[in-house]
Amino acid sequence: MNFDLAELQAFVAVAERQSFRAAAEALHLSQPALSRRIDKLEAALGTALLARTTRRVALTATGRDFLAPARLALGSLQDAVLRLAGDKALRRGQVRVACVPTLATQVLPAVLRPFAARFPGVRVQLLDGSASAVLAAVTGGEADFGIDFVGAQAPEVRFAQLGREPYVLVLPRTHAWARRRQVRWAELADERMVAVSRRSGNRVLIDQALAELPARPEVFHEAEHVAGALALVEAGLGLAALPRLGVPARHATLAAVRLVEPVVERVLGLVTPVDRPLPPAAAALHDLLATALPGRWLTPIAPSAAPARTPAR
Repeated sequence: MNFDLAELQAFVAVAERQSFRAAAEALHLSQPALSRRIDKLEAALGTALLARTTRRVALTATGRDFLAPARLALGSLQDAVLRLAGDKALRRGQVRVACVPTLATQVLPAVLRPFAARFPGVRVQLLDGSASAVLAAVTGGEADFGIDFVGAQAPEVRFAQLGREPYVLVLPRTHAWARRRQVRWAELADERMVAVSRRSGNRVLIDQALAELPARPEVFHEAEHVAGALALVEAGLGLAALPRLGVPARHATLAAVRLVEPVVERVLGLVTPVDRPLPPAAAALHDLLATALPGRWLTPIAPSAAPARTPAR
């Protein structure tokens, strides 16, 4: 085949637009340069592909037969180039994931271990912060995607539900309730409580869920994040209602007990921007998290479940 890719692209561009001027603009060529490419292709094939007049361009019978395989050849080549680019990005890419701190410390390290083994050249940056900070990092382009429990109503992102995580009562192992299977929220009315800041999405969600209780727990100490609240409980300053994943499974001095009446849960999901696609390495980690988190760390959500409501940011 004595013709090159540029000549094939020129023919397809003219055939699809039926205009030398429009095709030249699309390929960023002058019309004489475009005409020379068509002439060379026709000379190489030994036949006319286009019938030209002063007013219009039309395909010859041979041109109509040649257009479909020409398109197929260009499409196949483009797909191969994109696959090569994707493979290169997976070998040497970078992923920026924004997530709430409990996931960054308790969950993501276990998921990143097999990801790093499969893609050893990919660098991963974890941006852990509050729920509102995670959402802002995704919408602002600082993170490729995020894991959050707010964002379901935000129009600038897609929120793909992963599963539910309950809030549990965190207390010292020496406490009388540490061996109980569950504790009712009403029983906490007379307890000294530790809580995360009112600026936290966790605090907002709990306050909303308990708004109808006749007697609500009283907070004596606050911390900005879950880790700080755990430290206050460990110091004996009170009990805390915190996300289950925020409590290490084998904590030396703290225990976690199920809270009921009501059961308060947060729905965690993958947050991706609607205005830009995920790079190949980010897409690979996104897909791994989508399959790894439900079931092991989170309670799966039934397909028919109603969309979760999230607290205001």
